[in-house]
Amino acid sequence: MQAENDGLKKEVGTFAALATVMGTVIGGGVFFKVASVVEATQSAGLTLVAWVLGGLLTICAGLTSAELAAAIPLTGGAVKYLEYTYGKLPAYLFGWAQSLIYFPANIAALAIVFGGQLQALLHLNQASQLLIAIVTGLSITLINFLGAKAAGRLQSWALIFKLIPIALIVVVGLFSPGDTALHLLPSTSTHTNLFSAFASGLLATMFAYDGWLGVGAIAGEMKHPEKDLPRAIGWGLAFITIIYTLINLVFLKTLPISEIAGNLNAASASAIHLFGALGGKLVTIGILISVYGAINGYTMTGMRVPLAMAEEQSLPFSGFIRKVSTKTAAPYGAGVLQFAIAVLMMLLGNFDHLTDMIVFVMWFFSLLIFIAVFILRKREPDLKRPYRIPGYPVVPIIAILGGVFILVTTIITEFWLAVIGVLITILGIPVYYLTKRYYHYRSHK
Repeated sequence: MQAENDGLKKEVGTFAALATVMGTVIGGGVFFKVASVVEATQSAGLTLVAWVLGGLLTICAGLTSAELAAAIPLTGGAVKYLEYTYGKLPAYLFGWAQSLIYFPANIAALAIVFGGQLQALLHLNQASQLLIAIVTGLSITLINFLGAKAAGRLQSWALIFKLIPIALIVVVGLFSPGDTALHLLPSTSTHTNLFSAFASGLLATMFAYDGWLGVGAIAGEMKHPEKDLPRAIGWGLAFITIIYTLINLVFLKTLPISEIAGNLNAASASAIHLFGALGGKLVTIGILISVYGAINGYTMTGMRVPLAMAEEQSLPFSGFIRKVSTKTAAPYGAGVLQFAIAVLMMLLGNFDHLTDMIVFVMWFFSLLIFIAVFILRKREPDLKRPYRIPGYPVVPIIAILGGVFILVTTIITEFWLAVIGVLITILGIPVYYLTKRYYHYRSHK
């Protein structure tokens, strides 16, 4: 049985879908993850290979999830694929993980790097970074309290400014003489385990490619999802892979490995090298606007996940979380919850730890989605599938192997971070049943 489309108007064409893919995925990671990738690989060549392979894995993942998006075009996207395949509890845990980890951690991680960039730009003391991060998250939350129109306008402008620094760095950097030789292998004195170095570098790239899973949510609004969705995902992620590879090539050309590894200001340093002090500052301002817009995107989308769950009375304190402003229709209850969790994460974590936790938890659920393709092919062979994965079963198998690799690598390299992510997710099981029982009891009093 084909899922209904919830009455959505089919108005999204190929170009709009392509823009959605690229606008969703390209965020702050493109500017800041080069620091941790280079720190892991200690090699320009391995860094570029990691970005390319990360892109290929993401393309396979996106094309795989697109089959479910086209067959089950329900509002809610990935949550609905999980519910349709596995039932309500796994879908609930995904929404729970998004509400408690994914969106708040994205906001916290990007706010931290925003604070670091602004602190470096204005030459403020190091202690100001955390304060700037909290104020940044608060300002964006308050803008979203003005309503979806205000948040959407900010997002539109930020999308334009997001592409300007990328285009300037890539175009100027590619045609500028490079000061650094590109060597394929890392220094043996730095790394004794080449595979471990590359695995850590590949894992670090995955945060920058994050966002593709939400693209399938627009399937119900597409004119021809069977053609346009795979094109948008395939070509969109291919373009992103090329952009990421080129901008990292520029970083590696303009700065020595030692100045990039672990340096969250590497993008700004590269811009200063290419454009001089004033030009570098202008590009850095463009990067700041891009990151501010990325935080806004996660804030705007994220607050609506706990809102939807609270409306079904599936979260504790659902009465407060589902509160919506009568003037602006903004879900301020969910927004307060999201900001509070984000601030806690800002106080406890750093950029790389937060992003690694995000990647681990989201790829666990992504793995369930990839496996769901095989389950539904067998369980419901007559389900109408407007789009089928090209190269089946090779492409979804690559996506599954990539997901397993990411999970295992995180467990090996960031064991306690993985444990925390798993424990927070599992905590949703008793919450699900207790909340369900509580509201059932209240409704029958």
